[in-house]
Amino acid sequence: MIVDANITDYLRSLIHDDANEEFYRIQEEAREGHVPIVKPETKELLRMLVSLTRPMKILEIGTAVGFSALYMNEFQPQGGSVVTIERNEKRIRKAKENIRNLGREDRITLLEGDAAEILAKIDDSFDFIFMDAAKGQYIYFLEDVLRLLAPGGLFVSDNVLQDGDVAKSRYAIERRDRTIHKRMRDFLYQIKNCSVLDTVILTVGDGVAISKKTGETNERK
Repeated sequence: MIVDANITDYLRSLIHDDANEEFYRIQEEAREGHVPIVKPETKELLRMLVSLTRPMKILEIGTAVGFSALYMNEFQPQGGSVVTIERNEKRIRKAKENIRNLGREDRITLLEGDAAEILAKIDDSFDFIFMDAAKGQYIYFLEDVLRLLAPGGLFVSDNVLQDGDVAKSRYAIERRDRTIHKRMRDFLYQIKNCSVLDTVILTVGDGVAISKKTGETNERK
């Protein structure tokens, strides 16, 4: 827990449940099944960011059961679309079902497979990229994220503080978690010191980094 539990509970008490019954069902079903979807306060942040920036094209890395893709699409401008990537077959099946139940097949494209391989093959530009995948892979996705993010676009990375562990010395981290710990610290260093990104890191949920692309990157070699 990064923020005091009492504060988190109070802030969550102010969040209105989704009026859309299907959104509420997906959210509760995921939590009951221990599927990692965005935390309530992170969901609120995504709603505000998408509403403010009005991205026509969103790329999501890490679909899970489709909740965040569907939720972000709800606040895109008319005609907005989401491309989302997932490799877990069980979650892919559930995500497809949820997308179909909400009638969003024409607005949300689910790409199945390893994100690193898929990202390398995408030749497009996105106004908003949301990353909520395997934390140890963030650093490896960054090069393609920078290539795919349009100038002025937002790159939002979830769960970057690892329950506060990222701030600890590597020697205070259990040995089995040290690789992920190092990779996340490397990722945060890169996005805070990247010449084409302006980044802020917030203690929302389990930590959210928001980066705005302020310049162009080199073409892929």
